[in-house]
Amino acid sequence: MRFIFDRNTWQEIFGSISKNKMRTVITVVGVLWGIFIYIALSGAAKGMDNGFESIFETIARNSMFVWAQNTSMPNEGYKTGRQMQLKLDDAVMIQNRIPEVEYIAPRNVRGFFGSAPANIGRNNKTGSYSLFGDFPAFTKIAPKKIYDGGRFLNDKDIEQSRKVAVIGERTQKELFDKDENPIGGYFKIDDVFFQVIGVHKFEQSGGFGGDGDIFIPFSTFKKLYNTGDDVGWFSIAAYDNADVIKVEENIKSLLKNIHHVHPDDDRAFGSFNLGEQFNKIVGFADGITFLSLIVGIATIFAGVIGIGNILLISVKERTKELGVRRALGATPAEVRNQIILESVFLTVIAGIMGIILGALALAGINSATQDIDFPYTNPTVPIPFVIGALVIMVVLGTLIGLIPAQRAVSIKPIDALREE
Repeated sequence: MRFIFDRNTWQEIFGSISKNKMRTVITVVGVLWGIFIYIALSGAAKGMDNGFESIFETIARNSMFVWAQNTSMPNEGYKTGRQMQLKLDDAVMIQNRIPEVEYIAPRNVRGFFGSAPANIGRNNKTGSYSLFGDFPAFTKIAPKKIYDGGRFLNDKDIEQSRKVAVIGERTQKELFDKDENPIGGYFKIDDVFFQVIGVHKFEQSGGFGGDGDIFIPFSTFKKLYNTGDDVGWFSIAAYDNADVIKVEENIKSLLKNIHHVHPDDDRAFGSFNLGEQFNKIVGFADGITFLSLIVGIATIFAGVIGIGNILLISVKERTKELGVRRALGATPAEVRNQIILESVFLTVIAGIMGIILGALALAGINSATQDIDFPYTNPTVPIPFVIGALVIMVVLGTLIGLIPAQRAVSIKPIDALREE
């Protein structure tokens, strides 16, 4: 390995490169472009992946929503167009009959789907806000960040139908004074007093809602608006290893059976499978990453072959020089190692330059996508992937360098000295 640190070795390498400057630059650009494409595309795909990951941090990835609609087929004496209505017992049946369901949260709302919002008042301040009737299990599906000193709804609130509420940041600002602690304070929901037990921080969770939303116990909502056991919709989370598409199908089939709906009626119950959408997004990002890997490796390989061709030309042009070196005592190993080292050197330099340019491109993309609405965050490439790409380049550079190196070793000194 001493030849690597030999000054004469590097003088000969740089002398060879300087004789073919333009060809060397063009060939190096080929390798550089390959690693640049790999870094840029992989980082861009990772940025998309990170963006959707940040959205799904606030909601279970294998989650879905199910609601009732109208039937489109007659069944068991029931006519077409029958209005379906989800019930609390449906949630119990789903939980017991479908083992892949981890959590299910029946939900009701005022202020969405055509219903009037709740009228909220405190002292002389009034407003209209969306009001949700929820179970504690809802936070297992879509976690809520509650400011210090507060809490979300619990089982006791449900059992005792407590008049307690979790309010949003905007609700706090509009109903309470700036320095006033809302926890423990009272306000009216449609002329009924409720006590504030928490303030939630609004985060987009892939569903709907806003920073003024108010959450009260489902049982209290039922009494306040006389909804009985009616449910607006179910928020459902399946286990991580479950097939979310199959779970969705099983839930709908069970609901059809419970409510005497024709098995082929696909309009009686609507649904939105967030887990399926997430899997599609992840698959798309993985596809982009794989494509960038294939394109990058192919381009790198083409560039490395170009380096091998340049070295073959260099060996041909240096036939007499190599013959003199052999005549003066240079061993075949010394000649071979110099050619291979030159190949690896050019490959690594091109790779490092490509990585730097790729990193600069990702930094520019990150800066340009800071304030856009599309979920895109921190486009990066993991360090092990970058190191792996460099290792591949070194291996390819070594292998491709063996061809001109073997050509150089095969030159006989007496034939080289005759070369004009």
